Order: sequence, then structure tokens, then C-alpha cells
Amino acid sequence: MKFILFAEGPTEHKAVPAFLKRWLDPRLSRPVGIDPVKFEGWRHLVKDAPIKARLHLKREDVIAVAALLDLYGPDFYPPNKTTPAERAAWAKAHLEGKVNDPGFFQFFAVHEVEAWLLSDPAIFPQEVRRSLEGKTQNPETINNQRPPSKWLNELYSNATRRNYKKVTYGKDLFDRLDPEIAYHKCPHLKEMLDKMLDLARHAGH
Repeated sequence: MKFILFAEGPTEHKAVPAFLKRWLDPRLSRPVGIDPVKFEGWRHLVKDAPIKARLHLKREDVIAVAALLDLYGPDFYPPNKTTPAERAAWAKAHLEGKVNDPGFFQFFAVHEVEAWLLSDPAIFPQEVRRSLEGKTQNPETINNQRPPSKWLNELYSNATRRNYKKVTYGKDLFDRLDPEIAYHKCPHLKEMLDKMLDLARHAGH
């Protein structure tokens, strides 16, 4: 049995499934599969999720379809939804309503998946790590004014004279990141992992 993970971009597609499994599998009686489906950005995911989710959910080996979007980026939020909590709650209800299937779950990385990486400065090169010390206790508060990936690009540029490469560096950093550390510092990630764990256990894992 497995999850289908809708991923809006290459970092999520390449790095996130293995990262999630490293937290889930030790808590299950047997490992669970996570098959990523890559979309070309958030608009593509929002547009095609209803059709693709229903197709995947017809298969008997699929526990659920979990879609992951960065909170930073989409521009479909109503004007009166201004806080991260309001936007995440509205968008979750909106997108799950569009799919209209109990096997589909919409999750958000607040404000980007790179916030999960910032939960543990130890995974970064030493020259970057020095700039992060004492600043990453609440990674999900790194917000739309200077989102995590842009902040990382500034840190890498200043410390190493190289830009931060989202896909190349992201995959390596996610491989190093202890998901338990990110779980305790990133409430929206915790929500996602807790739900997936509950679903997997109910499916017999």
C-alpha cells in the first residue's frame, strides 16, 4: 500500500518522499510507499488535482493522495485571508472541496519546504551554519517578506559566494535532515506527518 504525493516542483518530487518515509516507516509495522507525481508549479497542481486524484484513488493499493503546496507563491487567496493560518485553512478547504473525495488531503509547507531544512542548522556548510545559529527555532515564521529559499540564497551568496541551488542542494540537505527535528519545530509538517501516520495505520501498516 502507498500514498500518492502531488508535488508542485522538482525539490518536492526528488527529496520529500524519502524524507517523509524516514519519519513514517519506523512508526509502522511495515514500510509504506510514497509515489510522487510532479506538477509544473502550483497552478498546474491546482488545475489538474481533481482529475488526477480521482484516477489514482480508483486503485486498490493507494491509501490516499496527499498534495503538498508551498504557502508562499499561490495568489488565489481571498483578500480577507491575510495570516498564514487563515490562508492555509482556506486553501485546504477550497482545494479539498474541488477534488471532493475523502481520500484526498491538501497540505501546506509554511511558507516553503525550505523552512523544514532551516529547522536544523547542523546540516548546512559551516560558513552558512554560523549565520543561522539562534535564528531557526520557529522556521515557519520565515515568511512571504523574505521566504526561506530567498533567505537561504542570501546566506549562501554572502557566506560562500555561490547561489543556493534549490534542487541540487535541497536534495542533499533533505537527505541529511533528521525529520524528527523538523517535526517538532514545524507545526504544519507535524500535521501532515501525523495524518499520514494515522491513515497508514488504518490501512494495516
